[in-house]
Amino acid sequence: MVHPTQQSRSRAYWHAGITTAIVTLILLILIFIGSREFRDFDSALIGYAVGTVFCIGAFIYRYTLWLHRSPTWRYFRGGWVNFLSWRNFQRYTFLIPKAWWTDIFAQTFIFQRGVLRWIMHMAIFWGVILSLLVVLPLTFGWLRFTLVPPRDYRVWVFGIPFFTFPIEAGTGFAIYHALDFTALLLIIGLAIAFWRRITDAGLRAVQRFGFDLLPLILLFAIAITGLALTASELWWNGRYYWFISLTHQAIVVAWLLVLPFGKFFHIIERPASIGVTLYQTVNQDVEHYGEHMPHDPQATPTSCRRCNEKLPSGQFVSDLKGILRDVGQEYNLGDDRGTLQEYCPTCKRVLRGQAYYALMKKRFL
Repeated sequence: MVHPTQQSRSRAYWHAGITTAIVTLILLILIFIGSREFRDFDSALIGYAVGTVFCIGAFIYRYTLWLHRSPTWRYFRGGWVNFLSWRNFQRYTFLIPKAWWTDIFAQTFIFQRGVLRWIMHMAIFWGVILSLLVVLPLTFGWLRFTLVPPRDYRVWVFGIPFFTFPIEAGTGFAIYHALDFTALLLIIGLAIAFWRRITDAGLRAVQRFGFDLLPLILLFAIAITGLALTASELWWNGRYYWFISLTHQAIVVAWLLVLPFGKFFHIIERPASIGVTLYQTVNQDVEHYGEHMPHDPQATPTSCRRCNEKLPSGQFVSDLKGILRDVGQEYNLGDDRGTLQEYCPTCKRVLRGQAYYALMKKRFL
């Protein structure tokens, strides 16, 4: 007989595999269409393209498995239910844009922990994101540049002419050196990261080479070899260009292969925190204004059974009990005392002490 947990795990792997296959197929179709049946696809960039497709597929696979975890799925589902509610949209119109700004774009929660730490995260985050916004369209053939004699370039997006700009003007210089700017931004953030990991005793004690350091080392190598390509073209008369470009591509592909399995996976997980923010805000406000959750109006108390201290929210406690039930851990106290999750942290410790004393008597002291 197959254990229910094993069935759930097998179902999660099956769903993750199917989702990954579908997303990968859609991506390949978009590459085919966006590059005009591969006419705009640069074969010299095929290594980048293969590495990127694998990276995205691995991210989807891991993300789907992550969503199948009981606590993740409950928060994920609750966040979307609240987000798609018209009443919630009217009441919390600016909550989601604000959360995107504070949690993703500006990461102000890191600023509160330290200015230098915030600069490091901002430099690495935006250095990676802006680089990908340039590299991925070029790699997939969605973006290309053609010469318009005598001194202009034309930008093509999905085979459609987008705009034309002079090569020697400020616009041309900024576009041509966009990856150089992002590389310099990355180097600033990585330098701070390496300095912190060398000088911070707490970080040195818990960091792992493959998980914490290797992605940073590869990013640093990508930035340096990318700048070396520009140096070879501008100052070295093209010397070593082939070797540098091959080395750069190999390092980028290696980084793409380890990216879904290292610490940078949290970049994909982080947007889910916005749904958790909405979930918590909505449920706290519902109880503050005396409203009831539509699907479970009276099942869970909103205050501690012992001292009447306010709990986070009835819905939160209900979902916590559901999560523990899903993983086979129920803490029913019996004798109409409810479950352990219906007590505040202080009263949980008191109940635990009373239970130990009832069991051990004087030996407890």
